[in-house]
Amino acid sequence: MRELLSAKESNMARFVCAGGVATVAGAIFILASGALAQATSSVGDVSGFWWSVKYSPKLEILGGGDIPYNDKGKLQYTKNIAGLRNGSIKDDARRVCVPDGVPRILGNPYPFKIVQSPGQITLIYELNGVLRIVLMDKPQLWVDVEGAAPYYSGHSIGHWDGETLVIETANYNEKTFLDATGAPHSDQMTTVERIRKINGGKQLEDVVTITDPLMLTKPMTARYIYDTHPEVRLEDYVCGEPHRDISNVPGVKEARRARVQ
Repeated sequence: MRELLSAKESNMARFVCAGGVATVAGAIFILASGALAQATSSVGDVSGFWWSVKYSPKLEILGGGDIPYNDKGKLQYTKNIAGLRNGSIKDDARRVCVPDGVPRILGNPYPFKIVQSPGQITLIYELNGVLRIVLMDKPQLWVDVEGAAPYYSGHSIGHWDGETLVIETANYNEKTFLDATGAPHSDQMTTVERIRKINGGKQLEDVVTITDPLMLTKPMTARYIYDTHPEVRLEDYVCGEPHRDISNVPGVKEARRARVQ
């Protein structure tokens, strides 16, 4: 076997010498092609049309329990609940269709689409026509750039960890709620999402970790699951006008009944 390998190595050496520049160029092309193929294979695919398997108006934390608010957070949450009930505080995401923000948008009962393009991933939500732009393989500079305005959906960067898309978001404004109950957050909140296909590509998982040093005693994590719906096409969403029927999404009917009571 060793003699056979030596013969092959010797033949390869003679071939390279005979081929000259063309052979070297070919070798470089092969190496470059291999590197490109390796880089391409390391990029996952989360594109497509997705729809949440259930809806909950309250943020459901992995492991159960309540949102780990500190004293400031608890006080603000109490004020928000009372204000939403007596009308002194408005839920602008439902009233004037501003973006829901993260994590609330992740649990919404309407479909959304993920589009992958060079250098960018775009999440397009039917609800409120929200666009989330994720710049790939860029540093998160928004928190340090003077004059960078905070945004409802924050400013997001992403990278691939194998088949998992990791989205890091900062520079949120404090105008959104964490969920439909009025759970507050500060403008110091940051989120990290890990998104991947599961169940043989039939479902999408988004595990989000929320950190807020001004409102929370510790980071918390929530998990959202979506079914693939390649037959779905997104529709216009306009506040105050009828939209697609979402009563078949588990949890929607219960939430509507609770709101009426």
